[in-house]
Amino acid sequence: MHALIVVAHHNPDSLTHSLAQAIGNGVVQANPAHTFEIADLAAEGFDPRFDFADAAVHHREAAPAADVLAEQARIDRADALVVVYPIYWWSMPALLKGWIDRVFSNGWAFDFIPDQPFVQKLQRLRVHLVAVGGADAGSFERHGYDQAMVTQIEHGIFEYCGARVVSSNRLLESESLDPKLHLETAHALGQRLFSTAGEPARMEAEVECA
Repeated sequence: MHALIVVAHHNPDSLTHSLAQAIGNGVVQANPAHTFEIADLAAEGFDPRFDFADAAVHHREAAPAADVLAEQARIDRADALVVVYPIYWWSMPALLKGWIDRVFSNGWAFDFIPDQPFVQKLQRLRVHLVAVGGADAGSFERHGYDQAMVTQIEHGIFEYCGARVVSSNRLLESESLDPKLHLETAHALGQRLFSTAGEPARMEAEVECA
């Protein structure tokens, strides 16, 4: 089994990058036959700007650009997609949003043609979300940010395309807790990545991290 771990953070020494590596290490530790690839969007220079060419793809007037096709091929090779990102303004960074805008295109992630049935094309894909935030769980709950993220990211993006969000993790208080706690959580996620079954799971890690 193969996991594609997508990271959206400008600093290679960040906790976000360390969490991605810990997940990958857990995948291999659970089964040496498993593999993983880390897609570092910032280091690879992915252009997140949705432009006229991308709009033409959406309207099925042109084929996707080479960089988009390469990202789609990486996802096609994966048995699981893991997305690791810092929470900016109660959502994802612009780099990650732009990657989704361009890569999850009409004709590949879904089929939208007026007057024809809508087709979800990513039904085979299993997704794991790992969002890193500085606030505590209470802040997310009081203001409704937790449910807003579920609606816009889990349902509005991945489930819209037919992908199944198997686990959704918010690792919070990232600037005040010992990073080892979140790293342990990430490693455990990697270990069970290809054994997770049942209903999709959501977890907010504060002080206790399993």
